Amino acid sequence: MKSTNSSSGPLAGVRVIDMSTVVMGPYAAQILGDLGADVIKIESPRDTARFGTLHRTPGMTPLNLNVNRNKRSVRLDLKDDEDRAAALELIGTADILITNMRIAALRRLGMDHESLAADNPQLIYAHAQGFRPDSDRADLAAYDETVQAASGLLDLARRAGDIGEPVVLPSIFADKVAALTITYSVLAALVHQRATGQGQLVEVPMADTLLAFNLVEHLQGRTFEPPMGPTGFALSMNKGHRARPTKDGLAMIIPYSPQNFRDLFCAAGRPDLAEDPRLAGEFVDSRQHGEALAELVESVTPNLTTAEWIEVCSKHSIPVGPVLELDRAADDPYVREGHLLDVAEHPSEGSYRVVGVPMSFSATPAAVRRHAPLPGQHTEEVLGELGRGR
Repeated sequence: MKSTNSSSGPLAGVRVIDMSTVVMGPYAAQILGDLGADVIKIESPRDTARFGTLHRTPGMTPLNLNVNRNKRSVRLDLKDDEDRAAALELIGTADILITNMRIAALRRLGMDHESLAADNPQLIYAHAQGFRPDSDRADLAAYDETVQAASGLLDLARRAGDIGEPVVLPSIFADKVAALTITYSVLAALVHQRATGQGQLVEVPMADTLLAFNLVEHLQGRTFEPPMGPTGFALSMNKGHRARPTKDGLAMIIPYSPQNFRDLFCAAGRPDLAEDPRLAGEFVDSRQHGEALAELVESVTPNLTTAEWIEVCSKHSIPVGPVLELDRAADDPYVREGHLLDVAEHPSEGSYRVVGVPMSFSATPAAVRRHAPLPGQHTEEVLGELGRGR
């Protein structure tokens, strides 16, 4: 990967001010930067994304190296009058502002939407926090784990796994889903801004966002009033919905249709199982038979290697995927050929793995143009553009 400051991405010419911390807001701003926007990160003296034991230089943690790439860092203390004035002037040059500060704090700083829109009516003001600002939970401190709970995700895990104390999904899932929602929301607002010259307030509460995300498939019987059944998408709630042992490892082999099951059993050398009456219809009743059929599948998958199963499943259109071990991801041919974990040279940190840009554009390619900056690295440069010296 070659780092360049020039942008040919679809958002070239758009300026974003990232006044957020941790992951949700910074990840959204990182995506906008990958797409070509000029992203300026206003960093407070303390940003938890820079905390951690793994680093070569203080503040340059693994999380920071990727989530804050394609940004310029300006170190400003918003409690300082002069620094706050500089931040306000900088925001006045922006198309988009992303923040996850609490509303009360923003009002004290004169950085709430109403205050900023008065001077910059074109500003798209994206505010993200744990819960809706007009709810009785507005002031609760929200973390990924608490939002997973509040959105029903832990309830789904408890029911699907039949466990009394479900473990949270081992990913900062709520933060990243909210980040993606921030991204497409501000892009929609940008289309409106370009057409009308008007900015607007975009609010993305994490709990609401993840609940809506979960209910896409899981509302089920509760879609109807009165209810026709419980929540929970049958295929996802199937207790046998898991990776299967193969002769030499693990693979996610998920037959869906009756024909999928029959082809799988025949390939495993058990044509007798293909005659199971539960596979005679047009579809498989996952709620009633899913777990029992899953046990039959697991009884035969050790008959072939993972590579053999991939060949069989490809031939018969059975969904399949090898289980990727993250510690070996960089050596996986799919990951390597897609440039999803290339090695790059950071000016201060040396060699490091860069998470690749997953989407491609034929005319306006996205790219990693800037390595993650040191704290405040671009303060003089950016303030100089405003005519302010340091």
